[in-house]
Amino acid sequence: MKQNITLLIAFVTTVFASAQISYTGFIDKYPIELVTNIYSDGVGSAIYTYSNHDTPIDLDAKMVQKTLTLIEKDKNGKQSAKFIFQNYNSKSADLSGIWKDNSGKELKISLKKVFDLDEYKNRDFSGKEILQSVSFKDKYFKLILTKEKNDFEAKVTGVKIIEKKTDKLIQQFDVDRQLLGVNSISIDDYNFDGISDFSVYEGGTAGPDSTSLYFLYDPKTGKYFESSFSGTSLEFDSKTKRIYEHNQCCAGRSFIKAEYKVVNNKMILLKQTCMEYDDKTGDYKKIKCN
Repeated sequence: MKQNITLLIAFVTTVFASAQISYTGFIDKYPIELVTNIYSDGVGSAIYTYSNHDTPIDLDAKMVQKTLTLIEKDKNGKQSAKFIFQNYNSKSADLSGIWKDNSGKELKISLKKVFDLDEYKNRDFSGKEILQSVSFKDKYFKLILTKEKNDFEAKVTGVKIIEKKTDKLIQQFDVDRQLLGVNSISIDDYNFDGISDFSVYEGGTAGPDSTSLYFLYDPKTGKYFESSFSGTSLEFDSKTKRIYEHNQCCAGRSFIKAEYKVVNNKMILLKQTCMEYDDKTGDYKKIKCN
């Protein structure tokens, strides 16, 4: 990422991104990387990172007519700077704009298009990369995207863990999962050992449920490994050191709740409750779990 800026823009016609666009260029002399997600109502979110530091920063995004504005906020939630792209056209090969902070200082933004995912709807590709919105103190993430010609959307086929400042590749994992844009990676302490791990969004199931792949940190090797953790809509409670699962089915007519503890980096089931809606009583009743 040194000496260049990559900008990926997702315009959304539904709750999902319909396009992702990559540009390279500079804000003044500063190379950055920027990713935005804009929904059909013109409101969205974004992240950007200075390439010499590689720490993603959250932005609010808003599209009004032909003006795209990205708002950066400080730790108190107040606006500290903004990116302004007037007469924005996603089809244009060049993109110019202004970065402006609260003092009135302005810097010129100059970008060139590199990659437009929407242009690949009827073509296959591989090796395209997208920055993620979370990072460790000394490492950041990029996803590798692949699309077969007959696929409706691109999918995630790899995860890169990259050292900040040097851009050295630390680890790479092969996966085959659904893309959730810049939010496909999450960070948490999944095995409750006091060290942050990461997960990769796997896909959605019925209703609000989703699944992920969980990668744990090994202090002995200094590397991450794919764990055997699995389940639907898992929640990790650092206070109780328990994992809670909620899995619903059939438009909410039945659901399963489970509680696990972690032993030797494995999930151990402690208890499980299965419930089913009873039309006669108008309430849920406990049933035997399969």
